[in-house]
Amino acid sequence: MDEQINYNLTQLSTWKRIFFMLVFAAIGALVRMILWAVIILQVASALLTGKANQNILSFGRSLSIYIYHIMLFLTFNTETLPFPFSAWNLTADLQLPKGDL
Repeated sequence: MDEQINYNLTQLSTWKRIFFMLVFAAIGALVRMILWAVIILQVASALLTGKANQNILSFGRSLSIYIYHIMLFLTFNTETLPFPFSAWNLTADLQLPKGDL
């Protein structure tokens, strides 16, 4: 058992994954702040015009999908690195592994 743990601790791929997880956790926090700004803009637009702004709507959807991709990566549900290491709209096409539920 200790040998397996030592082996896992010495694997470069494990440390690379941890590094990217930290990077994307920080990026995710920044994107969530931007998403709150989008929410506020959309509320303001709805109050002023009576309807949702289509450009803000599209941008908000795009940011939400990006956050989803980051969360999938952080929870080990995908090995595909989020943007900028893959295409911005890749999340919709991700094939998630089947779990034993």
